[in-house]
Amino acid sequence: MSADSRHWVASAKRWVVKVGSALLTDDGRGIDEAVIAALVEQLAELRQRGCEVLLVSSGAVAAGLSRLGASERPEELHELQAAAAVGQSALLRRYEEAFASKGLMVAQILLGHDDVFARDRYLNARAALKTLLSHGVVPVINENDTVVTDEIRFGDNDTLAALVANLVDADVLVLLTDQDGLFDADPRKEVGASLIQHARADDPRLDTVAGEGGVLGRGGMVTKLRAARLAARSGTETVIVGGRHPQVLIHLAEGEALGTWLESGSAPENARRQWLASLVTFRGTVVIDDGAVAVLKSSGRSLLPVGVKSVSGDFERGDVLLCRDLQGREVARGLSNYSGKEVRKIMGLSSKNIAETLGYGGEAELIHRDNLVLL
Repeated sequence: MSADSRHWVASAKRWVVKVGSALLTDDGRGIDEAVIAALVEQLAELRQRGCEVLLVSSGAVAAGLSRLGASERPEELHELQAAAAVGQSALLRRYEEAFASKGLMVAQILLGHDDVFARDRYLNARAALKTLLSHGVVPVINENDTVVTDEIRFGDNDTLAALVANLVDADVLVLLTDQDGLFDADPRKEVGASLIQHARADDPRLDTVAGEGGVLGRGGMVTKLRAARLAARSGTETVIVGGRHPQVLIHLAEGEALGTWLESGSAPENARRQWLASLVTFRGTVVIDDGAVAVLKSSGRSLLPVGVKSVSGDFERGDVLLCRDLQGREVARGLSNYSGKEVRKIMGLSSKNIAETLGYGGEAELIHRDNLVLL
């Protein structure tokens, strides 16, 4: 795909569209009926064009805070959960009414980290969403903020939207925001900031230009960049674009170069690796040497104990480990063949010495390549 052409969007048949709190709630002043009506009208038109659409909607907490009379986002978890409970029902009612006026049925889907942490639940969520699409239903998806805890939350709905794109093998992920896209500097502070129209999602130079979010939302451009990289694992193209542009989704569907297109740039990974990449919590961390990093990145091989320099965390066999290089950068994530206690004994050793050191045999690999995904 060329940098100056967006005609690939016209052939996209499965869309995941994420809309943020600032757009839906008029920057926190309550649910904006006009925004919802305009959004639903565009999604309905995409359906008429033969597209399947899934909507990942923020706004429940912000809508609830508005109804509860709060002027800013509280830090206490129970206050956020209460706001989510109040706001979610109001938000869904607006969507149901708007979609019903277009002859479309919606289904509320509230996802939590446990729905993707367990392999079987990941596959169940995948099957449920695809079944809804086959019945012509529009899934309206949000994180289950009412019961989620800080330790197991996705962190933002950009990440959730990317996960949904993985679940359904979406063609395109559209992140609607209150900015025109990703800029080479903060446009709110730098007058000469330029819009980045096209880049590969894995371009490391993008890390230096991504910013943080506002008061009511949790996600900034840094989370959108992370989401694009996660979505790319299923071959999904990502567009970050201003949600206030009139008919923005329709213009995108017609190939107009709006916003920032972050190209996946690689073949889709299989469902197991997508699942591994989607896990946002981990039980332990290992620091690996430069040789191990090179082997993982260039050869696609397993991680052996000999490449491990240090280990932290209390984990068991089968738990998720985060692998960092000597500079502290995240390199990979995977399922450990050993407990933390065992890894502390065998790190730095050749695999042939594992049985002698532990007193019993085990796998030669700390993380097998089939259970490992690069970040």
